[in-house]
Amino acid sequence: MYFTDRGIEELVERRGEEQVSLEWLAQRLQAFVDAHPDFEVPIDRLATWLARASDDDDN
Repeated sequence: MYFTDRGIEELVERRGEEQVSLEWLAQRLQAFVDAHPDFEVPIDRLATWLARASDDDDN
């Protein structure tokens, strides 16, 4: 288990029943980057990966 898995598991436990829009998620990611600019590159990579994830499913 990676260290980050704990955060992901907590997210699922606390908010797993909620449905959110991609717009909401984008706003939350931007707020995180604004508060923690050192994480701009990994958040950008995550957002790009999420944006392109359905493209991979089509192949």
